[in-house]
Amino acid sequence: MKASVQILIGMALIALTACSTQEVKQEAKPGPAPDKLPAITDESLQPSGQNPPLTLTKGDKTLNLVRVMDGGACKNDFQGAKGAFLVYADPADIERIKREKGTQIFGDFETKIQNFSIQALQDAINATNLAEDPFALGADEAQEKLTKQLSNHFRTSIADAVKLFQKQTTLTVDVVPFAPSLIFYQQGCGATQPEPGSQ
Repeated sequence: MKASVQILIGMALIALTACSTQEVKQEAKPGPAPDKLPAITDESLQPSGQNPPLTLTKGDKTLNLVRVMDGGACKNDFQGAKGAFLVYADPADIERIKREKGTQIFGDFETKIQNFSIQALQDAINATNLAEDPFALGADEAQEKLTKQLSNHFRTSIADAVKLFQKQTTLTVDVVPFAPSLIFYQQGCGATQPEPGSQ
């Protein structure tokens, strides 16, 4: 069973490899699309340096990590954020959809996920107070507060799009920010600038 799930995920990854043309650029890492965001635990808010969780429980389903997307957005010339966003999907849904519709459909799914994730990230950045917190006891606390605030806004922003995506595609997915990867800008937004050597 484990081997067949890994094969399915591998096939889904191959089918879903693509590049984003907007502020979210795709990494050649795991693969499909997001669904609905309600019952998420804060596993994504892990201490810095940890690997992302390979599974996520959503309702009564266990979703597998299928893709890591890098994204960034600026609120204005000075403020913004960037980081990694984890896409989870139900392997049983992936297998069923491949049988019914073929693997080509996953490319379309991935594009839809990228598009609504980009919009949710921009909305979350706009809703997050990125000004320096005069009450933070240090850089770590300030980072933690910003991470929590952005993560909450992202989940709120993406929830309806994920629900609609799941209804249209029957693929159970989730997209969550990976807290240790988040970088915040407060004195010049470089969120949309490519990393050195990434081209």
